[in-house]
Amino acid sequence: MTLLEKKELLDDALELYYNQAFIEHDPISIPHQFTHPRDIEISGFFAALFAWGNRKTIINKSINLLNRMDNAPYDYVTQANAANLATLKTFKHRTFNGEDILGIVKTLQSIYSRYDSLEDALIVEDQNRQVNIKENLHKLHLLFAQSPYVAKRTMRHIASPYKKAACKRLVMYFRWMVRKDRSKVDFGLWTTIKSHQLECPLDVHVARIARELGLLQRKANDWQAVEELGRGLRAMDANDPIKYDYALFSLGLESSQITT
Repeated sequence: MTLLEKKELLDDALELYYNQAFIEHDPISIPHQFTHPRDIEISGFFAALFAWGNRKTIINKSINLLNRMDNAPYDYVTQANAANLATLKTFKHRTFNGEDILGIVKTLQSIYSRYDSLEDALIVEDQNRQVNIKENLHKLHLLFAQSPYVAKRTMRHIASPYKKAACKRLVMYFRWMVRKDRSKVDFGLWTTIKSHQLECPLDVHVARIARELGLLQRKANDWQAVEELGRGLRAMDANDPIKYDYALFSLGLESSQITT
């Protein structure tokens, strides 16, 4: 299959799957419940961190957490005291527990006391000259790794590409915050990072279809694989390569449902 044929296949899949209907059954539905940019930023961050496994469970657990925050995540994070934070202690989702959530919330509280947004906290030198978001992801990792509130065990959820991690959940979160187009699935809140700098969230569905199409040769799902796939997608659209995440994911999800 030629590059043009691959592009046509993915463009057709985008036409079929990439629209507002995608939102309802995806974790991105969580930040879509809000209109205030900081509420979107915070609710999206937690929804992305929770995003592995069954999507319905991810959505339900995200709703559970937001209910504990009185469905006002920015006000909760920036104003919560010890009594308010006690509501988080019993939270559980897969390997997340109350200690993890408390540490993340306290760190976010510290970040928002120093910056207007999480985006501002992630700006790096020579931002416009970056090939991709590797440095921004690493800076996000360091904000939490160096926090006095975050337990070592929590850092499995906030990985760094410099540790070879694919950072799937965080890469997806960046896509939510950065991309903006007529479909209004992603939010386009962040403007310092550009769409062409994004990478593709490398989950099992995306990786399998990418390998079947010859867009990914590397066998390990690590950061090198993320960058390899990114180069392939940029060859099809240099300005907005990660729109094809929706096509790859949907094709992979559909085929897995057919074969199971």
